Amino acid sequence: MQQTARSKGQRGETQSAAMPNQAFDLRSTLEWLRASGELIETDKEVDPDLQVTGLQKHMDGGCPVLFNNVKGKPNHRVITNLFGDMAIINRMFGWKDDAERVRKLAHALSHPIKPVEIAQSEAPCQEHVIEKPRDVNEWMVPIRHTTYEPELTVGSGIRCVTGPQFDGGSDLGYNRMNFRWGNVGTFQISPGSHMWQVVNKYYKEDQPVPITVCFGVPPACTLLAGAGFDYAILPMGCDEIGIASAVQGAPVRLVKARTVDAMALADCELVLEGYVNPRDRRFETKEAEDAGVQGRYHFHPEWAGYMGKSYKAPTFHVTAVTMRKPQTKPIIFALGVHMLDDHNIDTTVREAAIYELCNRLQPGIVQNVVIPYCMTDWGGCIIQVKKRHQIDEGWQRNFLAAALSCSQGMRLAIAVSEDVDPYSMDDVMWCLTTRVNPRTDILNPIPGGRGQTFMPAERMTAGEKQWTASNTQFEGGMGIDATVPFGYESDFLRPVYPVDKVRPEDFFSKEDIANAKKRMQGWVHSLARSGR
Repeated sequence: MQQTARSKGQRGETQSAAMPNQAFDLRSTLEWLRASGELIETDKEVDPDLQVTGLQKHMDGGCPVLFNNVKGKPNHRVITNLFGDMAIINRMFGWKDDAERVRKLAHALSHPIKPVEIAQSEAPCQEHVIEKPRDVNEWMVPIRHTTYEPELTVGSGIRCVTGPQFDGGSDLGYNRMNFRWGNVGTFQISPGSHMWQVVNKYYKEDQPVPITVCFGVPPACTLLAGAGFDYAILPMGCDEIGIASAVQGAPVRLVKARTVDAMALADCELVLEGYVNPRDRRFETKEAEDAGVQGRYHFHPEWAGYMGKSYKAPTFHVTAVTMRKPQTKPIIFALGVHMLDDHNIDTTVREAAIYELCNRLQPGIVQNVVIPYCMTDWGGCIIQVKKRHQIDEGWQRNFLAAALSCSQGMRLAIAVSEDVDPYSMDDVMWCLTTRVNPRTDILNPIPGGRGQTFMPAERMTAGEKQWTASNTQFEGGMGIDATVPFGYESDFLRPVYPVDKVRPEDFFSKEDIANAKKRMQGWVHSLARSGR
């Protein structure tokens, strides 16, 4: 299979081979990247304290970066930027372009493949077992993103909840952790998330929830771990590991944990086994604990592009660490927050889920769903529609209302017509400027609903109270209908220049063309490709 690659400022202009089907774990993926010339490696020592994320930000959106020599961690390696380039993600799973990715992922959401369980003796992630670890940080690679944070943290572990705890299904997701007490760490849970729903089931009974937290997982599982707040399409009891299996085209392998009644991703690099205690809530940082105040002190950046805050969170009690053989240097995916790496993970399945939501409401109208980087993961989306006849007029508003209602915390949803490049924010801004009636096309369907406390604007509604979920209010998301009204297409006709009838190569040298194109910035790239 082949897949289009994307160069800076362009989409789908070169071809490269897709990843071989046997690459169902991180190590095989890295071998494929290495063979493709798309992996940057260094043997120079890197410090997890600020250097890893600082270097990642320098190359945000570029090639995956593998650090083979981590300060203070002789038995580990660190990978970043693994999902920074969407063209690599498309090739990884054999999707020919971004639009096909959305459609095929939407199909996978309702066509999971059942995972398979293998024996503990066969599981790569259990080649080395440490029961009752004294200090989890000895076996992990905590990082610090910014100088604003007082402590290092672990944010790239993927929780795995299966069986009765998740109503017979399976759940994958991220929870930031800080192991301040040796084998006990804070376990931040986003209000309304799958893990929040799980913990609420057991909170009153004060029952611990057995889970595993897996690091260096198969790439398809990484994508599903980013599928947060899509619960109209991925409700409690769905099979996210089964969907990951469908994405990679073969069953994900699971293995029973050694010390708790939970399952782990057998082909991952390292696993923390243990249980979440819903009522044992502790401060994420010493600074916040000393002050006794939640939601005020900086800790761990958030997806919205602002510094996160330290809260009192449930705790994760680790009963065992299992991993691949230490001499092979297990690989930790040290995910930098609010970078394209993190953004692509959080939005890839989300785009497909919103597409599926719209298509279930009324099939055939939605053409694509795009979440650009500037919409910050869960903050917004662009829905592209095609109105086939008069009766389709208005469905775009239903889609906007559904996306804002079913996606907790979404602040902005924009509907555009099929003549718009939804990947070009310049094209989208042009639509907002020329197609929107501010009195009739701007919608606020859910004032007073429930949002997310990770948006500073929402936190501020708490006033002088602590900035926690119970003290904040959601003032509503905004839907903007920037589509062409049906029947008025000729009045909104865009000029189309004959780019398909001429070839610059027939008139100019390669040097002249390169000289001209290197000066092109922003919107002109999209317009030049379409001729508009």
